[in-house]
Amino acid sequence: MLHLTNSPDAAAAIRARFEEEFALSRVWSHDHTVWRADPAEIEDRLGWLHLPERMPKELDRIDRFVADVREGGFRHVLLLGMGGSSLAPETFSLTFGNADGYPDLTILDSTHPDAVLGVEETLDLSRTLFLVATKSGTTTETLSFLRHFYARVLEGVGRDDVGRRFVAITDPGSPLVELAERGGFREIFKNDPNLGGRYAALSLFGLIPADLLGVDVRRTLRRAQSLSRECARSEPLDANPAVRLAAFLGAAAIDGRNKATFVVSREVAAFGNWVEQLIAESTGKEGTGILPVTGEPIAPPAAYGSDRLFVHLRLADDSSQDAAVAALADAGHPTARIDLDDRYALGGQFFLWELATALVGEILGINPFDQPNVEAAKILARRMVDAYRKTGSLPAEEAEPASADAVERFCSSAGEGAYIALHAYLPPSRSTSDALTALRVALRDRYRVATTVGYGPRFLHSTGQLHKGDGGRGLFIQLLTTPEADVPIPDDGDERESTLTFGTLIEAQSRGDRRALLDAGRAVLTLRLDGDPAQVGRLARNLA
Repeated sequence: MLHLTNSPDAAAAIRARFEEEFALSRVWSHDHTVWRADPAEIEDRLGWLHLPERMPKELDRIDRFVADVREGGFRHVLLLGMGGSSLAPETFSLTFGNADGYPDLTILDSTHPDAVLGVEETLDLSRTLFLVATKSGTTTETLSFLRHFYARVLEGVGRDDVGRRFVAITDPGSPLVELAERGGFREIFKNDPNLGGRYAALSLFGLIPADLLGVDVRRTLRRAQSLSRECARSEPLDANPAVRLAAFLGAAAIDGRNKATFVVSREVAAFGNWVEQLIAESTGKEGTGILPVTGEPIAPPAAYGSDRLFVHLRLADDSSQDAAVAALADAGHPTARIDLDDRYALGGQFFLWELATALVGEILGINPFDQPNVEAAKILARRMVDAYRKTGSLPAEEAEPASADAVERFCSSAGEGAYIALHAYLPPSRSTSDALTALRVALRDRYRVATTVGYGPRFLHSTGQLHKGDGGRGLFIQLLTTPEADVPIPDDGDERESTLTFGTLIEAQSRGDRRALLDAGRAVLTLRLDGDPAQVGRLARNLA
């Protein structure tokens, strides 16, 4: 299943050390000292190890819930969530779609007013079930979505029926539990609290949306069980796929090859967004980390620097990228190929990458379960929102008109080992995504550096930790646009009174992240597109 080429020399020594220190068995026994002497944010974050074995007991309840939803005539499910609460559902949705007779699934994880209105306009709200997913129950974006749609549905169906259109997935005791009970939600699912959001793919956060789509979740868990048992074997350790993958990634990062570039079969390409968060948020801290590069079109070897390694996730019947990956291996780049029998193999991949990433944390000497820099941008955004509520305006913007000249001046400092991250505070769309891909390719080819793309504020819950916590080689380009129309956020879901809009919220988030990046010593260029996302394509053409 796992084939490694040009594996770094240090990988064998890492595997040998794991064997001498019984690292794998200690992980399975929840020994926090694998990573830190202090158990904080470790001993209560290891529940994911046992999800493949434990979650089948939850499936009968989930099945009854899904049957009730289908009988209730719901045609749409709108998932309101961010980061670990939305990326696994997105992977299931884009990989499998919805089966006949099951509702379609839409995910809202953008606070851009055009995105909120766009989702609302495409759905029949009277036949939509709202899935409110947040581990903490306090996620600003998720609760803002909830207040908006609760008020909109209340207008249409009245107070007696509105709660039956909403379902909560959260941790026991979170503020969302009380809110859902007070609002008469159709169902409240309380997840295992002993795991972080990015390790929650095989928990209720991932399986409930998958079952709503008609995905065979039992088959998914069987594949996860099979691989988890394979990853639990300590004899021979050299055959353990999680250990082999972790040693490969960790040794390459130590050698300076810390840009893990994913080449993924089109049918399962959505897995890249999930694994991006897992790796970035788990490893990007304390001046180190592995940058996951997903969605960057593959190129000939000459396009890449010596900071790359490649991971080829390949469906059994897909040979379309074999020659290009082989050329990279022949040029000396470390490459890992993982063969997948079918789409359901992703059940095992969720587990494999979770365990491998946790082991990489040990190799790099960091805690893979915390996110110490994530709060910085959130705190600064909250301060800006508070200032807005007091003064009626946000702090002065530090942006300039979008132009190729501005990008060229900014990126001229990009050298070996750097990367360029595009932060698109734009309404997500297929055309915008295509233009962003063209722009990143132009930047990669011109400066020969790795590139990443993230829609804001979604990426703040995915790669934001790495951006402030890694070795500081990133160049960050913010792309902003003025919304066509703004959308008020009700102060309370039962009322229409509002002191904040989605337009103000996303502006505060972009400015808060800019300040957090600058405070961390990062280089930031903020460009305003004058309300026209099509400028991204023009930038790409001018830089090509």
